[in-house]
Amino acid sequence: MSTLRPVAFGADPTGERMARIRRSPHFADGVFVNPTGPSQPPRGPSIALIRTLLDKAERVRRRPVGSVPVHPFTIADLAKPPVTGLRLTWMGHSSVLAEIDGRRVLFDPVWSDRCSPFDFIGPRRVHPVPVPLKELGHLDAVVISHDHYDHLDLPTIRQLVRGGTKFAIPLGVGAHLERWGVPADRMAELDWNESAAIAGLTFTATPARHFCGRGLRNTQHTLWASWVVKGPEHRVYHSGDTGYFSGFADIGAEHGPFDATMIQIGAYSDFWPDIHMTPEEGLRTHLDLGGGSPAGALLPIHWGTFNLAPHPWDEPAERTLAAARAAGAPVAIPPPGKPFEPAGELPTDPWWRPIARPAALTPALDPASARQDGVPA
Repeated sequence: MSTLRPVAFGADPTGERMARIRRSPHFADGVFVNPTGPSQPPRGPSIALIRTLLDKAERVRRRPVGSVPVHPFTIADLAKPPVTGLRLTWMGHSSVLAEIDGRRVLFDPVWSDRCSPFDFIGPRRVHPVPVPLKELGHLDAVVISHDHYDHLDLPTIRQLVRGGTKFAIPLGVGAHLERWGVPADRMAELDWNESAAIAGLTFTATPARHFCGRGLRNTQHTLWASWVVKGPEHRVYHSGDTGYFSGFADIGAEHGPFDATMIQIGAYSDFWPDIHMTPEEGLRTHLDLGGGSPAGALLPIHWGTFNLAPHPWDEPAERTLAAARAAGAPVAIPPPGKPFEPAGELPTDPWWRPIARPAALTPALDPASARQDGVPA
């Protein structure tokens, strides 16, 4: 049957990998379970959700009205080491290049035009990638948070495996990577609270509240995770996808303080409140990780690149900026591809405002834009 399964769907865990999954303390009744909240993925779209997604006046607001000002990222941006030892570059959505104490780590890289198993349908990016993948040069590690298509992209992985990099992944995700040609000795496949050393950095998979799945049959046999990466001098946190839960304070107490946090603040909705955070919850998570007070810089992720939820395109950035300012928390909201150092001057210019469509000026829906989003016009 595996030969009939589209390669982009990946593979289900088997053998010793499946045996290890069954031994996990986070696996019960045949599935991975969340630390709190629901253990099953959201059900199919309700009539109310479908009506919301098809509302013409709101659909057009989920895309920018003009071109996103992507930073002209070049190899020259990487040629000079970061002065402070830590530099982050948001490539769009949840993809972030982190330069940590002389090492280079790429989180959740998705370079394809669509986050989909197919190249002709599905959510399409609203801005180009800032730099071709091959121009990034050497990477010490690639970190994957979970196996959804907007975080684990087959064409991107196939490019990266040719570069010899190593992968830090949640338990079970290795089945996908092995099918796509990643050697087992180049994967650190971790359960929550397990760690691995790669290139002088320590990678720890930490809990998150989400779900998994790529194929038509969602077995919940691949884990989802947030990640802590520690170097000799700096440490960062990447949330992956998650709903808010009390465990962030525990992660901060055990692994912090963090010089920077990369936290999901987009693709939220009242239709799935348990598995994606609102901007205000993302800011609260940042504070929890810092022991209840602002510590380190917050980089909002999981917004601005793919249209995955009913909210307006620019809303995550606006709400995050407002929440951070109210809490006195340092926040960086750079355009895609613009490097910054969390200990230096943070990019806060609201570059998204000139290309966000005001609600009062929403025109009739452009059918071509609707097709790009993978939603029937």
